[in-house]
Amino acid sequence: MSPTAHRARRRAAAALALIAGAAGLFVPPQQQAQASPSDPVKAEAQWIDRDTVVWKGAERTEAQLEFGTQEDGGTSRALKARGSIRLAPGTLSPSEQAAYPHLKDFPAFTVDPRDRDLARKALRERLVATQRSADGKRATTGVQIPGVLDDLYGTAAAGTALGPVFRGGRPALSVWAPTARTVALELDGRTVAMRRDDASGVWRVRGERDWAGKPYRYVVTVWAPSVRKTVTNKVTDPYSTALTADSGRSLLVDLTDPKLAPEGWDRLRKPAPVLPARRPTSTPSRQRYALTLRNARIQELHIRDFSLTDRTSKHPGQYLALTERDSAGGRHLASLASSGTSYVHLLPAFDIGTVPERRDQQSPPDCDLASYPADSEKQQECIAKTAAKDGFNWGYDPLHYTVPEGSYASDPDGTPRTVEFRRMVQGLNGAGLRTVMDVVYNHTVASGQDPDSVLDRIVPGYYHRLLDDGSVATSTCCSNTAPEHTMMGKLVVDSVVTWAKEYKVDGFRFDLMGHHPKANILAVRKALDALTPQKDGVDGKSVVLYGEGWNFGEVADDARFVQATQKNMAGTGIATFDDRSRDAIRGGGPFDADPRVQGFASGLYTDPNSSPTNGSSAAQRSRLLHYQDLIKVGLSGGLAEYTFTDTSGRTVKGSQVDYNGAPAGYAAAPGDALSYADAHDNETLYDALAFKLPQSATAPDRARMQVLALATATLAQGPALSQSGTDLLRSKSLDRNSFNSGDWFNALHWDCAEGNGFGRGLPPAADNKDKWPYARPLLADPALRPGCAEITGASAAYRDLTRIRATEPDFGLATAAEVQRALSFPLSGKDETPGVITMRLGRLVVVFNATPHQQDQTVGAVAGERYALHPVQAHGADPVTATASYTRASGTFTVPARTVAVFRRSAERG
Repeated sequence: MSPTAHRARRRAAAALALIAGAAGLFVPPQQQAQASPSDPVKAEAQWIDRDTVVWKGAERTEAQLEFGTQEDGGTSRALKARGSIRLAPGTLSPSEQAAYPHLKDFPAFTVDPRDRDLARKALRERLVATQRSADGKRATTGVQIPGVLDDLYGTAAAGTALGPVFRGGRPALSVWAPTARTVALELDGRTVAMRRDDASGVWRVRGERDWAGKPYRYVVTVWAPSVRKTVTNKVTDPYSTALTADSGRSLLVDLTDPKLAPEGWDRLRKPAPVLPARRPTSTPSRQRYALTLRNARIQELHIRDFSLTDRTSKHPGQYLALTERDSAGGRHLASLASSGTSYVHLLPAFDIGTVPERRDQQSPPDCDLASYPADSEKQQECIAKTAAKDGFNWGYDPLHYTVPEGSYASDPDGTPRTVEFRRMVQGLNGAGLRTVMDVVYNHTVASGQDPDSVLDRIVPGYYHRLLDDGSVATSTCCSNTAPEHTMMGKLVVDSVVTWAKEYKVDGFRFDLMGHHPKANILAVRKALDALTPQKDGVDGKSVVLYGEGWNFGEVADDARFVQATQKNMAGTGIATFDDRSRDAIRGGGPFDADPRVQGFASGLYTDPNSSPTNGSSAAQRSRLLHYQDLIKVGLSGGLAEYTFTDTSGRTVKGSQVDYNGAPAGYAAAPGDALSYADAHDNETLYDALAFKLPQSATAPDRARMQVLALATATLAQGPALSQSGTDLLRSKSLDRNSFNSGDWFNALHWDCAEGNGFGRGLPPAADNKDKWPYARPLLADPALRPGCAEITGASAAYRDLTRIRATEPDFGLATAAEVQRALSFPLSGKDETPGVITMRLGRLVVVFNATPHQQDQTVGAVAGERYALHPVQAHGADPVTATASYTRASGTFTVPARTVAVFRRSAERG
């Protein structure tokens, strides 16, 4: 997910509906006229610990917290006070300022010591902050309570096992609900009382053996600020391990039950990580983990896309399709694995709030999508009619974090999803591929009293991040969670550990990781590291972590805590996506008004298109050379301290190369930055190049530029990711945000006779209409549709590159110092060829020729040495690359147009 507006737009209407903040900012239209001064709309007071309240906009005079019920059984808006807590003007201590830096300039108040013991009682009632000004006017506001809940209950609750726990076949259930007046268990059509632990705020009940497998919900009576009344919610378990169809009920399921284990599950062996051939024989565990991550070559895959239209699949659109060895998709994954791809990264596969689980995969009514012209508006118009009900969504809409999504199972009701998810992991592992889950702990699909709100209907106002006025922050596109709060942070850690331990997931990609505290992600790492094969059946140290380290929103620039952003995660062994080299490869940025802005792999200066946005020839040349410096930093693994000569002739560090005002290099070691040229967000690489290359570029040339673009990420130090199908020139018909565009635009096409997806109509208007004038002439041009020769040839050439990457140890260097010694760009400087990067890496020389002409690159320092085209390419898939040559006497490497060529020095010296 990119950090700007396109993801926010994708559910704009839903986000507006969900903005009903847990602290009561949102007032439903039917209630607005009934609000009164004693019924505050905003919640500008924040009770941050048992001794301190901060109140934005208050006067620095005495105030109080009033708590109680409503008059007349709730029919009146006035508060019937049961008690009050006196507040005196005070200041924030240094530790409080450090914990709440965004509140340091607001008026602070100290709780009267005589009233401290009232806190636990007050928090289970309606709570209002009040103050009388010097002129006698009464000011009121709601009160935000996460801080004081953490202070009072966090330590005790953090060590408690929540959700269903089985001992000796008997289940126990625990739910954290410290503000609830009562909590009961709904099971078997009856209500069972639960017992509250006053120290932790956890409610518990012990069940009988015959409870196993039965559906349940919690019945929670609690004050709900979003509707400003006491409610009784029937809500599923945030720690659910299984669900009924469409998440109607939680199920009491023991994930260790042997009945849920596929045959051989307890003996599952993980495929060996792709490691350098010359790795040390004795490596500390932390370095061993870094080796796994920094050599990871990752395919990002949507489960439904993978197989839904694959006629050779027996389980289209399901988990089990990824167990099939003989399907077209299965054979392709196996070919990628055999050439060096090591991980499949699954787009969200937890319980998704916006996908109907009882599958409806019918095409929109009265629409023959294939009959419309390639540039027609009809396809997207038809898709839009059923977009909310068609069973397709990327899935960044979490409902239950720790249950597999039911729409991908053969039966969404009950435990088939558990068994089949495990079979999927088992199948991928058997094919030589490890499994990464895309996890989205930064937001939920809903908050407040919305029926799809789980967390906020149990502890209103706690699990979501509130702004200064009490509204729920929505910078992530939906209701932002607050992992900085103890129990939300615990939920993240517990959920990840469950996936790793009970489903044997090999890695996690954190969506919008920069919205998490760094401490929370490090806590995940620590908890995983504690898992051992002897105790837990898995080696937690081998589980890889990476995520989006974008810096934006209400948490930007460490405003509330030290974030898990690119610069902050450097040196942790947890990777972040490197957008610097991505933009240099493609050109421009994801949100350019004109999508024709060119870059290194899309013809800037060397093969210009007609867009005036690219500027004069001189401007293009200058920008291209700067892009080449950005790519060099990317090839180093994004290292901040890597020193090289830039295209102006200066000796610079990676951190001194500019990327839109930020340092290009931010990594401390290989493995801190993850390279990529495309992912599910924004246009596919083929579609980006369709916009950017001159329309006259031939299909073979487009395929060659695609391979070259992929090579700049594939041959970089550190991990690299590509979107599934990119090696096959995958297109989504120029759709830049296909999150809800249905199967028509998203499906993968394994049979090249079906094309690559280009020309399936104008992409959906909601996120693309402003680009339609650029898209129409391209989609209507049959010359832009690649044939089988281009599709299969590009894939084979890409696999040659991944095979070289997997077998040449210098691509997997362990430290920044090793990279500095081994990696150089010998022709970098004022005379560098625009459109060509020559890289020397140990015994290898790699030439990236993005120009439309053959290029000679003379490296005087290697003259007389024996180099030859790498045997994988010399005898590989691409006959054009095989013509690349080396002249020993002068040290000249000759590389065809639009080609990346890898040369290897012979061990013999002449």
